[in-house]
Amino acid sequence: MGRSSRQSTITAALALWVVAAGVIALAQSAPESDPTFKINVRLARQLVTVKNAAGDLIGSLNREDFTVIDNGVKQEIAVFDRQTAQPLSITLLIDSSFSTAKDLREERASFKKFLDALLRQGNTEDAASLYSFSGQVTLLNAFTRRIARIEQSLDQLVAEPGTSMYDALYLSTSELNRREGRHVIVAVTDGVDTTSKKKYRDALQSVLNAEAVLYPIVIVPITNPAGRNTGGEHALETLAQSTGGRTFYPLIGAQLDETFDQILRDLRTQYVIAYYPKGVAAGRNSFHRIRIEVPARKDLRISTRTGYYEFDTP
Repeated sequence: MGRSSRQSTITAALALWVVAAGVIALAQSAPESDPTFKINVRLARQLVTVKNAAGDLIGSLNREDFTVIDNGVKQEIAVFDRQTAQPLSITLLIDSSFSTAKDLREERASFKKFLDALLRQGNTEDAASLYSFSGQVTLLNAFTRRIARIEQSLDQLVAEPGTSMYDALYLSTSELNRREGRHVIVAVTDGVDTTSKKKYRDALQSVLNAEAVLYPIVIVPITNPAGRNTGGEHALETLAQSTGGRTFYPLIGAQLDETFDQILRDLRTQYVIAYYPKGVAAGRNSFHRIRIEVPARKDLRISTRTGYYEFDTP
């Protein structure tokens, strides 16, 4: 190696040494930094329905009329919307078990009327998906506005053994979680669950965390209480109340049509209230209990989900 080459190599090595020494000196002289914490900020959204004592829907309230309490701590409302300002994603679950076979034709007719009113008259971004459940849960239509596709799936339904209602509720929320706007589940069933792998708590957690309102429509095959699965019916009622929905017990035909009309009226007179939880103690798998009030109107009845489960990473 020539003299000039050796000088270049030495010069480059000295330059690297100077830079490294400078970095070390800066690191030693810099004050100790405060520890950093990763904060998972999640917008908690609530779909809220408000009625007066007579059962009339109230859709004229403003942001300042509401108070939101999360685990006993008052929260600041970050998002406030009324009615169809946010698109609606509605999941339809239809029980196709043997115990409901005799009613499937009438149920299909009522479903079609509901879909037509929902997708032709609502927000232009509203969409519906369809699942059937018997011994297994089947996604028949992913979210779509094409009514004909859902109607075709309804027409092809056949009764099968078993009823996996909790599995249907649990599995249907995964698709809802990926969609913006309002989330609603309408389940038409006789209230019986015989083959689910998931339990009641699994279904409750998944529906609450999908920020979905559940409307069970229970078609009772036996009117005599002695022959009914009242335990399954009560479980559905509790699920609905926990999500801000309500349970219906119509007869097939005109009463079922009216039930779908009542659900549509609820959906078109909803409030969206959202906030970033602040000052609330968090724990892994903990439950946040939510209370929404209209302090100046004690006569009003408010329906919304009772809370949500927080899943922190260990």
